[in-house]
This record gives sequence, structure tokens and C-alpha cells, in this order.
Amino acid sequence: MHTLDTLAATIAARATAEPDSSWTAKLLAKGPEKCAEKFGEEAIEAIIEAVKDDKDALTSEAADVLFHLLVMLQSRGVTLDDVCAELDRRAGTSGIAEKAAR
Repeated sequence: MHTLDTLAATIAARATAEPDSSWTAKLLAKGPEKCAEKFGEEAIEAIIEAVKDDKDALTSEAADVLFHLLVMLQSRGVTLDDVCAELDRRAGTSGIAEKAAR
């Protein structure tokens, strides 16, 4: 199992946990809007580290972004498999062509 699959499964399992027992459960209990807000905060932090050109800090922030993306997706019932299926659907299509088709 891939690391992201394992993380997504852990997040899904914690979605039903008591909020006092898990940061993930606590965040999910606050609702999709809070999950989206936290994802946005982490994305901004990753952007800042990318501009600074600090590989270690960017790596750490990127991990936070991926975690919070999966939490946000969980909050709306979107699975990692759903996202991977969409990426598979787009595979082999030019980004320019794919964007024009939207």
C-alpha cells in the first residue's frame, strides 16, 4: 500500500473517532469549511517555503498540504481513489487541451 493510501485510510478511520482523541477527528468535527481553511493555510505556508528555496522546509510543508488535502476531501466524501481516477482520466491529455475542454 502506498503512503498516501495508508494516510487516507487512517484519516477515514479517524473520521468516526471522538474529537478529543484525534487532531483529524477534531478538525473533521468542525466541518468542511474549517478543513478547507486549514488546507488553504498549509498551501500558503508551502508557497512561502518554495519562494525561500528551502528544500527541507518545503518538504515538511508539502507533507502538511497533502495531509490537509486528504482531510478536506474526507470532509466532503471524496476519496483518494476518486482523485486518482480523475488523474487517470486526464492522463495522456495535454494540460492545454484538458483545460480548454472544461
